[in-house]
Amino acid sequence: MLFCYFFSKPYLVFPDLVLGLLLVFRTNTAYDRFWEGRKLWGTLVNTVRNFARQIWLMVPEKEVSETDDKIAILKLLVAFAVATKIHLRGEKINSEIEALVSPEQYKKLKTMNHPPLEIAFWIGDYLQNQNKKHHLHIYQLTALYKLLDTMVDVLGACERILKTPIPLAYQIHLQQILLIYCLILPLKVVNNLEAFTGLVVAIISFTLLGIEEIARQIENPFGYDENDLQLDAICQAMLRNIEDLVSLPPSVKTYDPDLKAPLDGDNLITLPE
Repeated sequence: MLFCYFFSKPYLVFPDLVLGLLLVFRTNTAYDRFWEGRKLWGTLVNTVRNFARQIWLMVPEKEVSETDDKIAILKLLVAFAVATKIHLRGEKINSEIEALVSPEQYKKLKTMNHPPLEIAFWIGDYLQNQNKKHHLHIYQLTALYKLLDTMVDVLGACERILKTPIPLAYQIHLQQILLIYCLILPLKVVNNLEAFTGLVVAIISFTLLGIEEIARQIENPFGYDENDLQLDAICQAMLRNIEDLVSLPPSVKTYDPDLKAPLDGDNLITLPE
């Protein structure tokens, strides 16, 4: 009874406040990482859409092979997102990537330490070749390179989240404090709650430990947990967007070498001098 009397003193409300602040900080930090990951993948989705739309509309098709090249490069945009997802999960290149690249590219990716960067290199190489063929003006090339840079920036930011976890010492110490608090809690409330002590302590312990577990699950948002980002669904949505885009006829077929006026299409607008 002496212990119960001591732990029921009003001044022991301060440990409650400290523990509450620690839990709030822990949860907010984890959710910030989760939300930052979601914003980054939203940026990647929009960038891929803009990139694909501009390539499909701006790059002329003088031969059938050039149409095939355009479709292949649009698939590479999705492959970059898929490779980023696989890279963040620490997995090997799989059949999901194989369906989006050529057999030669797939073999090459399987030997690379960082497949997303290799795919970004291939995309940049395609853009450079289109500029050499006078299919893209320098300002168009610059705009597309900025989109490619944004994709690589998203990759780097996701890696920062993945490789900078919440310090393990902080997590362990908070778990120890929670355990001690839950063990002492019955002594603190038994004088007031009496027969209801067990029920109330169980509810409070469930709540506190649940909050800490939620924070643990969402601090790395790129995995397979139910509370993680649905990266598989996001990548599938990007692939459907690309499939819809290539089902439409491009707005341009051929251009003159100076890219000043289209040579095919009666309803196209002449570009300014």
